[in-house]
Amino acid sequence: MKWWSRWEFFALASAFFAGLTAFLGKIGVMNINSNLATLIRTAVVLVMTVIILLWQKQWTWPQGIASKGWLFLIFSGIATGLSWLCYWKAMSLGPVSKVAAIDKLSVAVAILLAVIFLGESLKWQTMLGAGLIILGAVVILL
Repeated sequence: MKWWSRWEFFALASAFFAGLTAFLGKIGVMNINSNLATLIRTAVVLVMTVIILLWQKQWTWPQGIASKGWLFLIFSGIATGLSWLCYWKAMSLGPVSKVAAIDKLSVAVAILLAVIFLGESLKWQTMLGAGLIILGAVVILL
């Protein structure tokens, strides 16, 4: 299997770009309303995604998506928007290190929701990792 078709590659790339996002965004959100900053970033993400879809010839009209799929994608979009608005407000007010650390508590929340609602298994390694993330956030906040 090629490295760029593995989920691990994209997960690490996501972590790298999320870290870069926090750093660049902190500079970008200085002296601007955090909600306006979120709008600008969201517009850039939208345009970038359309360009990628067109470039990779993956653009199609979303036909055949079940209503449940639409509903959960819409809810996910709302959750993303609320997360971004809160994140950038926090970023405009606080230090990158603390805001980003608290934001990463989302990993523990995602694990908990996946176990409860998706029936994913909860191995000791997952519990330990989530616990270390929580502990790390607490230590950074001290």
